[in-house]
Amino acid sequence: MLFNSFAYLLFLPIVFLLYWHVFRPLRWQNLFVVAASYVFYGWWDYRFLFLILFTSLCSYGSGLLLEHFDGQRRARSWVAGANIVLNLGILGVAKYYDFFIGEWVRAFAALGITLHPATLHIILPVGISFYTFQALSYTVDVYRGTLRPTHNLPAFLAFISFFPQLVAGPIERATNLLPQFQRARRFDYALAVDGMRQMLWGLFKKMVVADTCATACNDIFAHYATLGSCELIMGALFFTFQIYGDFSGYSDIAIGTAKLFGIRLMRNFNVPYFSRDIAEFWRRWHISLNTWFRDYVYFPLGGSRGSRMLTLRNTLIIFMLSGLWHGANWTYVVWGAYHALLFTPLFIMGTNRRHKDVPAAGRLLPRPAEAMQMLATFAFVVVGWVIFRAESITQAVHYLWRMVSHFSEPWPSHGNTPFIYCGLVLVAEWLQRDKEHALQLPHHGLLRLRAARWMCYLLLTACTFFLMGNQSTFIYFQF
Repeated sequence: MLFNSFAYLLFLPIVFLLYWHVFRPLRWQNLFVVAASYVFYGWWDYRFLFLILFTSLCSYGSGLLLEHFDGQRRARSWVAGANIVLNLGILGVAKYYDFFIGEWVRAFAALGITLHPATLHIILPVGISFYTFQALSYTVDVYRGTLRPTHNLPAFLAFISFFPQLVAGPIERATNLLPQFQRARRFDYALAVDGMRQMLWGLFKKMVVADTCATACNDIFAHYATLGSCELIMGALFFTFQIYGDFSGYSDIAIGTAKLFGIRLMRNFNVPYFSRDIAEFWRRWHISLNTWFRDYVYFPLGGSRGSRMLTLRNTLIIFMLSGLWHGANWTYVVWGAYHALLFTPLFIMGTNRRHKDVPAAGRLLPRPAEAMQMLATFAFVVVGWVIFRAESITQAVHYLWRMVSHFSEPWPSHGNTPFIYCGLVLVAEWLQRDKEHALQLPHHGLLRLRAARWMCYLLLTACTFFLMGNQSTFIYFQF
């Protein structure tokens, strides 16, 4: 079920009303969350439900076994390891088996050897990477002793399957989300209103910005071999805003929806396109995934406790894993390697942590040097998105080469409308860069009057429904 669909428009208010007015005891409320989440997830293909239930039960059982073997380090290691291998094995087979078999066949074909291995032709379950990583966080946290195992099965199933963030995150930690399902929740009007505002902002970014950019972007990438530099630059920019509007839009809708149910999810994006270097970009983009790799891979590898070479090695591993996490294509791996190369000089010079504050804090506009840093970082990110969007390494190289070598054509006169929408998002998020989302409007100046703020909400609602592009699924559903 898509957030930007008529079905969801009916689904959400029904679930909201039943959640708060019918299923009031905590246990029944959690069971209802599970039922609603399974309806939401099964809307694509009911067969996916068996896999998420199996993952949930295995991870729940691992917690009980870890508690049973408390004090027995060897047994606990076997239990945690078995569940991690099982979950990663399912993810690996579903997501990567056919890809690596195909690469194996091509490698032998280059040597003149023909192989005929069996492929599975698996339909990739929607959001499998997201809920698998969420389940793994529970097992690891219980094993480490940072979280007590739960005996509350409805709460655990709700933690794994909570429908707002089930298929594209944020990837929640068990230490944050699970306790929220284990304690009574009361309706918070202010939180719910803020959630509605955040949902509206997310819908605008998805339905207007991302979907409008997608139409032009798809056409340009489909015909890139015949186009000149200007149109190819335009296509790269369109995808840059498409993926941001699509993914951050989903996160805003998910976080806002959760607030309606008294649940707080972690922030997943923090104005990444205003970053002043690549290290800052990665702290602001897909925060839940990057911090997951930090907590469950980088730190266990030693983090920054060893030599600078070991720390750099650990960091580069994270970049490569982040690329591979996105899918079974070498373009994702190269995208991760590309960002690793950009990060390395910052690490060597010791400047990878210098930008932790809000960009241009306390000022309306950035200083010239800061503006140049933002533009340079943005340009590097755009190049990376071309690699990410391309269907193959060959296409990525060809696209980038034509983008910098065929400047005979003038700048295209069509396709300016998406840039207007992108500009609106940039301006709004720049002005609200110290807020959780752009619609947390101030109560001073022109917006001190409630009527003025409501006019903004109504205008944005009208723009969302009258200016929306062709409906498309969210890009990160495939990951």
